Amino acid sequence: MQQDLRAPQQAHPEGLFAVGNPVSHWSVFSIKPVQYEVRISEDLLAVDNTAILEDVAATGRPRRFVVVDSVVHDLYGERIRTYLDHHGVDYRILTLRAGEGHKDLEGVQQVAAGLDEFGIDRRREPVIGIGGGVLLDIVGMACSLYRRGTPHIRIPTTLIGLVDAGVGAKTGVNAGGHKNRMGTYFPASRTLLDRTFLTTLDDRHISNGLAEILKIGLIKDARLFELLERHGSELLRTKLQRPSGTEADHLVQAPAGQRLTLQEHVLDPATEVIQRAVQGMLEELQPNLWEQVLERVVDYGHSFSPTVEMHALPELLHGEAVTVDMALSTVLAERRGLVDASQRARVLRVMDELGLPTWHPSCTPEVLVPALRDTVRHRDGAQRLPLPLGIGGAVFVNDVSEEELVAAVDDLAGLQPGAAR
Repeated sequence: MQQDLRAPQQAHPEGLFAVGNPVSHWSVFSIKPVQYEVRISEDLLAVDNTAILEDVAATGRPRRFVVVDSVVHDLYGERIRTYLDHHGVDYRILTLRAGEGHKDLEGVQQVAAGLDEFGIDRRREPVIGIGGGVLLDIVGMACSLYRRGTPHIRIPTTLIGLVDAGVGAKTGVNAGGHKNRMGTYFPASRTLLDRTFLTTLDDRHISNGLAEILKIGLIKDARLFELLERHGSELLRTKLQRPSGTEADHLVQAPAGQRLTLQEHVLDPATEVIQRAVQGMLEELQPNLWEQVLERVVDYGHSFSPTVEMHALPELLHGEAVTVDMALSTVLAERRGLVDASQRARVLRVMDELGLPTWHPSCTPEVLVPALRDTVRHRDGAQRLPLPLGIGGAVFVNDVSEEELVAAVDDLAGLQPGAAR
């Protein structure tokens, strides 16, 4: 702000500027540092694993308010209670209904009412959220609003939570028939990633998370895409668990007389896929945590899918809708010469091998044209549409016409097995 140097200046060290004589204009400038942690810690509910409670004060009985989605509670409720009882925690568990259809303000209000009833000390007793991306979004939004900021810990139990919903700063709930129409930026103080939770997921929900991993591979990490291309069906079968026994011992063998590097040591395919997916997502989020820059490559797959997903509820899961969007965007890119036919074929083949759809009946001009218009409104009047550039790169375009979109829809329909559309 241009200051009147002729008038008395009153400045606070953090940036309070008073202008005028008499003062009639104040400008306040302040910076709030943001730091949060994302950590892999497997078998979190083992009683000898203290990662969940490592911030407990040395004295006094710890108190924790725990929010769990109903499916996770059915599977792990007894283990959660055993863990908290073992560590002498005074706790309350709130169970919320799982699923996108329950991602609304009612859930946020339930969490807030529970916090009131429990009488939480918001500075010393972080809320713990254990569940899928929907649950984590509800808990995060409630904590961002409750007393204007209550710390929380995220423990994602789905693959999409491990690599996407659990690692960023955003929270949100659906409203007015729109996905995530209401939300905040409020990162968890700590996110703990435990892939052993994936063992109780069915194949469809593993595929759902692999969609967000595939997104990172397609727009920024060709090595990640190649891992999915080579090992996708096995990752799906094993639910991305770490190999054990002799299988793990022989994953990587050093040439005679040579030692393996640390990078070579780490990495069975499942471990490398998870690490690359989380690293790639955080690399994109960290410089632009509050989304001041609207050109975000991680929006790939999220231009048409919010509308498609809400239109198709409850038929499509989030990652499935994202995959349909990515398939359509890949065809758009092919029409522009950004990917060639062989690359497009590889992309659609990997989607199929991961158990993901590349088409849905809602892919009609009546749905997709308004979806593009809504995206333009959301992105400050420009499309800012990320399209793949080969495999492992991306470009942004702002000139996709409705006619071009309809033509790409027809092309994608024609690529489906048995297509006579």
